Amino acid sequence: MAATDLHYLGLVDVGRKIQAKELSPVEATKAMLGRIEKLDGKLKSFAHVMADSALTEAAAAEKEIASGKIRGPLHGVPVAVKDLCWAKGAPAAHGMTIHRDFRPTEDATVVARLKEAGAIILGKLQQTEGAYADHHPKIDPPKNPWNADLWPGASSSGSGVATAAGLCFGSLGTDTGGSIRFPSAANGVTGLKPTWGRVSRYGAFELAATLDHIGPMARSAVDCGAILHVIAGQDPKDTTAVPLSVPDYLAGLTGDLRGVTIGLDRRWTSEGTDGDAAKVLAEGVRVAADLGAKIKEISFPDPKAIIDDWFPLCGIEVAVAHEETYPARKDEYGPALAGLLDLGRQQSGMDYQKIVLRREAFRGAVRALFESVDLLAIPAQAFAAPTLAKMAALGEDASLIGGLLRFTCPFDMTGSPTVTLPGGFAANGGPVGFQFVGRHFEEAGLVRAGDAFQRVTDWHKRHPAI
Repeated sequence: MAATDLHYLGLVDVGRKIQAKELSPVEATKAMLGRIEKLDGKLKSFAHVMADSALTEAAAAEKEIASGKIRGPLHGVPVAVKDLCWAKGAPAAHGMTIHRDFRPTEDATVVARLKEAGAIILGKLQQTEGAYADHHPKIDPPKNPWNADLWPGASSSGSGVATAAGLCFGSLGTDTGGSIRFPSAANGVTGLKPTWGRVSRYGAFELAATLDHIGPMARSAVDCGAILHVIAGQDPKDTTAVPLSVPDYLAGLTGDLRGVTIGLDRRWTSEGTDGDAAKVLAEGVRVAADLGAKIKEISFPDPKAIIDDWFPLCGIEVAVAHEETYPARKDEYGPALAGLLDLGRQQSGMDYQKIVLRREAFRGAVRALFESVDLLAIPAQAFAAPTLAKMAALGEDASLIGGLLRFTCPFDMTGSPTVTLPGGFAANGGPVGFQFVGRHFEEAGLVRAGDAFQRVTDWHKRHPAI
């Protein structure tokens, strides 16, 4: 198979070819490494390429597959991981200069599980500083492959860019306020933020412990389901990873949404939402109805207070994570992360307790909503395909930051699972996504909904001209 026919295949599709011995894992890995070498000097999506270990892993996978041992859908498939996920012996800078010399002596649980599944780790993907809003001033940020003037998303920007550009067949990102969903929407890929506690966070640098989620980004919902099945589950190294069995997310996919009730708050999802984002959501809901879903009008709990609370809560948790280096090494921090840390350190115990109580009340209200619906349909963000110039004003424009977080951070505060699906393009040519949100630990329903949508649409099969 020619490399030109290979790089935009789906993860599960390329895995089938590899496991059927139609394609060599070494051939696939060399093709992806060659594409990284050719294109990533411009795209800047990789923080560190692990070529030698990737080729060693590919050779081992090829030998195993030749002997008839198949570990699962990811066996022999080249993937990449966000830089904050530790890989033994490889740099893990966390988007920071402070950690640029750090080499972990063990794998993060998610990395270990990818390796156990036979996946080939191509390297570490670039991210914002500390996985917050902006890249460190000394780091050249990833470029959106659709248009270098468009925002590539944050903080899993490298994961979104590399996956969209065909530099890996799937990747891992993390989401604390929207950082799987932003780059998935911005780059036209599918992202699955699992329920908090579904995936171990051991061996991954923290942004904010009770808000951080690790999840897959890939071509399709099916591909995300295949990755999630591998990385999810109980972990003795992380007691917050829940001891629930992990389903086969690819089993029983019907291609329809009969029997599924989707909640839609038309007021909340339209107020302040631009035309491109609203159009993509409306079309996603129309397709879901055509696939058999019942669309139910709902009233979503007012999220304004919980969005406002996200900032100080995140700041408090970040301050704990950075206690050893901030403010002692403040001059090595970029302005965005330093500002968040200062905000967190200014909060009192009384402030924190009020946030905790409001968060619990909001969680309860959202949980009650899911007693009458299976999924929610919402935009990925209030404004579609923003430019870098627009996002540069984020710190000075409260409506911008509110529009960015309006449909994302509430579901980090609740820990709810979501899937972000490519659903169209903005007038400026940038990809636009929308989300389905599910009940806790019902990621299978999100994979089913995403797969059904993607069987009858081709947005996820469109790729940038690079």
